[in-house]
Amino acid sequence: MDGVEPLLGRVVDGGGVTPPLPRPGTPAPALLGLALLLGCQLAGELLARVTGLPWPGPVLGLLLLVGLLAAGPWQGPIGAACEVLLAHLSLLFVPVGVGVITHLDAVARHGLALAVVLLLSTWIGLAVTALVLKALMKP
Repeated sequence: MDGVEPLLGRVVDGGGVTPPLPRPGTPAPALLGLALLLGCQLAGELLARVTGLPWPGPVLGLLLLVGLLAAGPWQGPIGAACEVLLAHLSLLFVPVGVGVITHLDAVARHGLALAVVLLLSTWIGLAVTALVLKALMKP
């Protein structure tokens, strides 16, 4: 029983040992992280509306999120939520695809302009990124 004692409460999966499941009644780390992400966005929206700052609420929420990440203890739950969101990232493109199909006539009318704007914005983004990287890499 001595060798089994450390494994109690853990799940053996493919030879590896995963951490124990959270106790009932306690939020899973990913759920807590998702609540923190949404809370930061909500706080940013409220801050933008109450103070009348010229910045969008999600940008202010992102700044609050950076502050939470710098605090340390919130990195674990936020990281867990990010892993779940990234694992299902492809599902987030479904509403966009439905929107494109719904407005297919507008895409057909303005398709060339949309393509030009997408290409130019991509090239500008790449150029700015390259210039910033070049500036940061100078000794």
